[in-house]
Amino acid sequence: MSDIVIAVDKLSKRYLVGHQSASNEPYTALRDVLAREARNFVRKAGDFLAGRQIVQGDEVEEFWALKDVSFEVKRGEILGIIGRNGAGKSTLLKILSRITEPSAGRVVIKGRIASLLEVGTGFHPELTGRENIYLNGAILGMARAEVRRKFDEIVAFAEIEQFLDTPVKRYSSGMYVRLAFAVAAHLEPEILLVDEVLAVGDADFQRKCLGKMESIAAGAGRTILFISHNMTAIANLCQRAAILDQGKLVGLGDAGPAITQYLSSSGDSENRALVWPDRDSAPGNDRARVHRVEIVNGNDRNAPLTTECSLLVIIEHWNMVDGANTLVEIIVRAIDTSIVFHSYSRETSSVTYSVVGLYRTECIIPAGLLNEGVFYLEVYFLNGFTSDWFMVTPACTFSVADTRERSNLGHYGKFVGHVHPRLEWRAALVDEHHARGGAIATSI
Repeated sequence: MSDIVIAVDKLSKRYLVGHQSASNEPYTALRDVLAREARNFVRKAGDFLAGRQIVQGDEVEEFWALKDVSFEVKRGEILGIIGRNGAGKSTLLKILSRITEPSAGRVVIKGRIASLLEVGTGFHPELTGRENIYLNGAILGMARAEVRRKFDEIVAFAEIEQFLDTPVKRYSSGMYVRLAFAVAAHLEPEILLVDEVLAVGDADFQRKCLGKMESIAAGAGRTILFISHNMTAIANLCQRAAILDQGKLVGLGDAGPAITQYLSSSGDSENRALVWPDRDSAPGNDRARVHRVEIVNGNDRNAPLTTECSLLVIIEHWNMVDGANTLVEIIVRAIDTSIVFHSYSRETSSVTYSVVGLYRTECIIPAGLLNEGVFYLEVYFLNGFTSDWFMVTPACTFSVADTRERSNLGHYGKFVGHVHPRLEWRAALVDEHHARGGAIATSI
């Protein structure tokens, strides 16, 4: 019997995107509007009769979310799926979950699938947490007896005992995630598909979830497909990783080399800044939410990042409550996910966020510290030193170039290590006589 439980063969997904045509005319005649609407009606009617996607707009553009993707996953394997936003990762999982159909290609799946693709998927907001456990279990194809047998473990893992009989519409986003993951992870699917929903939960729960996924894969031989932007989690949890870029599979192999390939290809200015304009949908919790994370040249924000310039980390966040005891921390990691250094906002200043509002926090990385290479930045928000915290990872991916002339240094190529600080060196002649073969002068 084959150990292959997921076989994806030349999988493609095409969407038709409608655009409203722009007009340079100062006004549009009524006859032009009627003619345009008539053409749209005929096109939509034809699409409806042919069973095709109905697209709004005058102009229709083809968009391939996935294009000729092929790979296999073995039983008991944890496969990480990485790539930029819009690379096709969620589309792939939706096809595997049978939420949407592929435009071309073939998928063969052996076993029962449980999906955790969006926060609260399959939950009814008017029902309580208790009722939604049974409802979600039924949606996942579980018998009532099976749900009842695992009920206490689900509740204990989700840590919602106090709110078990409260309608889930009153749950926070973090409580939604805890309950949704607990149901999916404890109802014994052969295959578990997990999208980047764990980023909503606090850091302690994220570690708990990662440990649970590792245990169910190792202990019960179940298969997990795990989408995440957290390269540390991918490196520690997954044996292999697949890299998607603009709908195409551009890399597949052991997790370590795949992460290196992904971060190397992502180390450009496009990833030096992340912005969340909408406060309610931004990463965070009830105390703080992130607006912007950016890293720029400290001397000229439009200039490249080099070893000879300071780097300025800019963090903007919404403070949600008065008197919040918030700590902002950063961790800079190397391309192999090892930590280069760690710093927090109160280490050298008395930074406080006393009232509700949008705050800007800056951290200066001095020139001559980082070596040439690709790095990525993690940002953490802590409520004092409690467990109420969340992280944004990777907030930025950036590359640092060494532009110095090397010939006068007696060294060519990249220096070894993740940092290359400018250390002070001194030399002095101690004893010329001994250097010429004489005895060292001593005194008693």
